[in-house]
Amino acid sequence: MVKYIFVTGGVSSSLGKGIISASLGKLLQSRGLSVTIQKFDPYINVDPGTLNPYEHGECYVTDDGAETDLDLGHYERFLGHPTSQDNNVTTGRIYQTVINKERAGDYLGKTVQVVPHITDEIKRRIRALGKTGEFDVVISEIGGTVGDIESLPYLEAIRQVRLELGTGNAIIIHLTLIPYLSAAGELKTKPTQHSVKELLQTGNQPDVLVCRTEHPLTDDLRKKISLFCNVDRHSVIEAIDAATIYDVPLLMRDENLDKIVMTKLGLDASVEPNLTAWRGFLKKLKEPKHTIRVGLVGKYNKLPDAYKSINESFVHAGAANETRVEVEPIHAEALEVTDNAEQVLGHLDGILVAPGFGERGIEGKINAIRYLRENNVPFFGICLGLQCAVVEFARNVLGLEDAFSTEMKQDAAHPVIDLMPDQKNIRTKGGTMRLGAYACEIKEGTKAYKAYQSTLIYERHRHRYELNNEYLKDFEAHGLIASGVNPDSRLVELMELENHPFFLGTQYHPELKSTVEKPHPLFVAFVKACLDAKNSNLRNEVSAKANSKVHSSN
Repeated sequence: MVKYIFVTGGVSSSLGKGIISASLGKLLQSRGLSVTIQKFDPYINVDPGTLNPYEHGECYVTDDGAETDLDLGHYERFLGHPTSQDNNVTTGRIYQTVINKERAGDYLGKTVQVVPHITDEIKRRIRALGKTGEFDVVISEIGGTVGDIESLPYLEAIRQVRLELGTGNAIIIHLTLIPYLSAAGELKTKPTQHSVKELLQTGNQPDVLVCRTEHPLTDDLRKKISLFCNVDRHSVIEAIDAATIYDVPLLMRDENLDKIVMTKLGLDASVEPNLTAWRGFLKKLKEPKHTIRVGLVGKYNKLPDAYKSINESFVHAGAANETRVEVEPIHAEALEVTDNAEQVLGHLDGILVAPGFGERGIEGKINAIRYLRENNVPFFGICLGLQCAVVEFARNVLGLEDAFSTEMKQDAAHPVIDLMPDQKNIRTKGGTMRLGAYACEIKEGTKAYKAYQSTLIYERHRHRYELNNEYLKDFEAHGLIASGVNPDSRLVELMELENHPFFLGTQYHPELKSTVEKPHPLFVAFVKACLDAKNSNLRNEVSAKANSKVHSSN
């Protein structure tokens, strides 16, 4: 029988329910269990696809084209297993489904209510992944915090599911905060007690408490929490602040979280977890032999979560190269003054130009790319980053002064980036998006082929505008070649510049498929190119100093 784990949170948001869920999933997976994780978001948006990244962080896209919460990125990076539409559910989608059923007459004239109709739909979504036969354990993370009015239907649904499944088939892990009051010089358990009390009022008794803390929990504190929260002493878990999120599975292993959970669910906990590969990754991450500094040019740099998958991909690729990648956020608007690119970018070993929508910061990205192209600095462009590279090349190499994307200028004389003809009559913006995994044929002998070591790949997309193939021959004649195309539509997926150390852009989002144990090959190649560029510059500096000494002695 499939086992279910519900992860709830209290006291404060941003305590790390997603990381705890992913870490527990990894530990269970390392013991030979098949695990998946789903996220329930209480907001009324149908999905985060229309949300500004400053509102909710990046929008993560799955193979089947679902626009989802960024926590699904954590799940995939930790488990190495793809998620799907079923792994992220919002209140908006729940209500949309129920209302559509009501309009279709599925409820046979009944009064539609939160209980049972909304909760029944939540329960159906909870158990949908369990019914596939693929998984031994389904972990469901409930967004928000206990006490939020938006979370109440989910907590009621959990109560009902646990009752229906019976003892030993579903448990609740409650993540809470043990704050440290510096004036008193001690940790305080009262917020946790109140959070558990709030959860109990919904009819849910937590089985495990994971306590986020800045300082170690003493045995006396654990006993106190156990007594007042009605949770056995060994199920009070310390989640101390970690240097990196990738430490958390090992910290939870030290706390026996996986063993406690398996025991409560009646699973065989005698098999020790195999975390050899994970420990190897952490060793490389914490003991790098090299360091590089990479610029991330974007327009949402005030919130690191806006580019979460890109930042984590650099962590994975850095470890693969035994290199610490220091990512420096650069606001695209800071580069809109044409002559300051050297001043802003000159100290960096490489630049990634980030994806995005809209015209803000576009000219800054284009100016940055020109500097990188002309000075042989490694460049990696993702989605809009590639499109900006195409515009820059058209303007400054092909001499097409009014080259632009029709997203930014509908009447551009040279629409080198444009909507495809079959998209132009679609009214809803979502209907014109290419979402999810598409095939890409890689041209042999290119940098892309060297990175992938394959002629056919599948990568995830989230974009609306494409390279206008009417200009492709001119681009390739001048050295900017299509190194990857979709085999069906012939739309360009990858472009790279010949005779440049590393100048490559993707129409798709490679950061969405990078995991701890399988870093994305393009990020690995880009980090290697940045490292080579840094070493080459150091060699040139040493050579220049040596020559200067010779001339001085003469």
